[in-house]
Amino acid sequence: MNRVLPVVRLRVPTDEDAVAWHRVFDHPEVMEFHGGRSAGLSVYEELTARQRRHDAELGFCLWTVLDADDRVIGFTGAQPWPRPWGPAGEIEIGWRLGREHWGRGYVTAAARMTLERVRAAGVGSVVAVVNARNARSISVTERLGMHLAETFTSPETDMLGHCYRLAL
Repeated sequence: MNRVLPVVRLRVPTDEDAVAWHRVFDHPEVMEFHGGRSAGLSVYEELTARQRRHDAELGFCLWTVLDADDRVIGFTGAQPWPRPWGPAGEIEIGWRLGREHWGRGYVTAAARMTLERVRAAGVGSVVAVVNARNARSISVTERLGMHLAETFTSPETDMLGHCYRLAL
């Protein structure tokens, strides 16, 4: 059964989105696979600034996700894999939503838009690096048609990770 996905809009993150991301991600379940606790506002200020640079230089970034009422509900998009280990040199897609927005199809809708935009920018394939215990994100990779390419242990967290891959 195909469910109808919600309407979402993606935009390049603004300075104000750093504050919005800080607010919507301030939940232990949201941060479970991202360090386990809320990040400070300065982390999101740096992240949104970096995404604006990615958009200007690459034509894609982690975009702010807005719902049908233009409320900031999270981010999704793509960026170069930022670490020296794992799929170095590849383009990673990723997503994060505020807890109250989970289970409604927002990530799948936004991630599909991301794939279209990244393909249009000339990217030939993408990866998604997911904590092996993150069943929700693993389900998203499956809905996107990605396949498990490798497993690894993160040298930063010692956690088991999965690298999913999709040719565009």
